[in-house]
Amino acid sequence: MADSEYESVLCVKPEVLVYRLPPRSSNRGYRAAEWQLDQPAWSGRMRITSQGKMAYVKLEDKTSGELFAQAPVDQFPGLAVEGVTDSSRYFVLRIEDGNGRRAFIGLGFVDRGDSFDFNVALQDHFKWVKQQSELAKQAQSPEQGPKLDLGFKEGQTIKLNIANMKKKEGALGSKSRTGSLGGPSLIPPPPGGRGSFIPLPEKQTSSHPAESPAGAPEAEASTAWPQCQMLTAEATAEIWGDFAQASGSAPAPPQQSRSWVQF
Repeated sequence: MADSEYESVLCVKPEVLVYRLPPRSSNRGYRAAEWQLDQPAWSGRMRITSQGKMAYVKLEDKTSGELFAQAPVDQFPGLAVEGVTDSSRYFVLRIEDGNGRRAFIGLGFVDRGDSFDFNVALQDHFKWVKQQSELAKQAQSPEQGPKLDLGFKEGQTIKLNIANMKKKEGALGSKSRTGSLGGPSLIPPPPGGRGSFIPLPEKQTSSHPAESPAGAPEAEASTAWPQCQMLTAEATAEIWGDFAQASGSAPAPPQQSRSWVQF
């Protein structure tokens, strides 16, 4: 037995009402007000089942479950199930006995929620039928389905902005290197002295202290600043003479103080 031949239950309502339909007075549609709603012809249980693409509205006895009438439904809305023009709780069913004989009866629900469930159950079933038929068509002819074109069209290009990323990385690297190498160079303080670091002059004339020739004025000899980082004791005394007097050390010679003033 194929899967489509299994019967499944779509909806069950414990109480429905069945009415005899009077002759139709016009082609405008059925009206429930003409059915003598206070005198139903039958009451019982309703089940909606599905088997393949078909749906079946079955009216059964509440106690025994004996089938009273059945309406095969091949589409909804359609001739098998039709609503009335004056209410949402009543419908017209086309029932069949299996021998080719058909009749139309009125179907009513006590609650509006039951009639809403009746509508939704039939709508959902035929939506599913439509989806299954579309999938079957696509499986038989897949070339008819929509195709996704991922190829490049004529003149179409893709641009990747990688240069800006490299520039940003280079700028960050140069900033870190500049910060680590910046700042003036310093020389250590003289041995035994109390001063701080002294920056080197920008232009250096010699790597050794300038020596004045014999007989030359002492002022000219004092203009040459010592360039070596480690100063001798004599050079230290010459440079820091005035400060040594302030700190209580031995006084420096007068000519050394004059040289310091000229500097």
